[in-house]
Amino acid sequence: MTLATLADVLQPALKNGHAVGGLVCLGWEDMRAYAYAAEAEGCPVILQAGPGCREHTPLPVLGKMFRHLAEEVSVPVVAHLDHGYTFDECQQALDAGFTSLMFDGSRKPLQQNIEETAAVAELAHSASISCEGEIGFVGYADGESSAGTDPEEAATFAKATGVDAMAISVGNVHLQQNKEGGLDTDRIRAIEAVTDIPLVIHGGSGVPVSQRTELAHHSAICKFNIGTELRMAFGTALRDAVAADPDRFDRAQILKDTHDPVMAAARQVLRALK
Repeated sequence: MTLATLADVLQPALKNGHAVGGLVCLGWEDMRAYAYAAEAEGCPVILQAGPGCREHTPLPVLGKMFRHLAEEVSVPVVAHLDHGYTFDECQQALDAGFTSLMFDGSRKPLQQNIEETAAVAELAHSASISCEGEIGFVGYADGESSAGTDPEEAATFAKATGVDAMAISVGNVHLQQNKEGGLDTDRIRAIEAVTDIPLVIHGGSGVPVSQRTELAHHSAICKFNIGTELRMAFGTALRDAVAADPDRFDRAQILKDTHDPVMAAARQVLRALK
């Protein structure tokens, strides 16, 4: 088994100048493609179960799916809870076999965020797994607006919570379908100057690939969350599979045709961070 914690894969990334893909999963077909993409690229992968995924499939099932895939490949696989909003939800993920818990208190006042994130970090570390926290709110395309991370607050948050990785808001946006934006490198450098832990970019699909690569090699950003870009690849592959034979109705056969295109898209994402 190659099951790993977030710290297991991010500390080498921080030391050696690369980043790891946090690939957002929605079901078996995409998570399997992501695991085999990582195997093909010879790099670690973080399989992430976000709120949408958890609405579709219960945490205990997801934990078994992630752990099964870790047994199938030879590269490190992190079973990661993405955007856990309560302590109880994080506890459930821990009980389900996850190896990394991301607690999102970014909408809350600083002190409350610190206290609740620290409690989850303590929970995770007591079980020898990892914790990611978020300081500064990352908004949503056509939805809530972002609130950029304040470097001084980031320094306080990192020290007071003891998290293994810290998600920051530096121009990134969730659910962005194009790559026309870019991250605020001045703010990133200011945060790097006062912290020494791996940094995380949520909404990585909206970041130009060239900037992902540059920051992976030359910054403390060690994890890019990629969801929308890969969901679009899956949607395209699914439409193509259905259109190729309108009389075909067996969903197992239809979904099988999504594997190669989604795996190829995931390989491109992972390759750009190596």
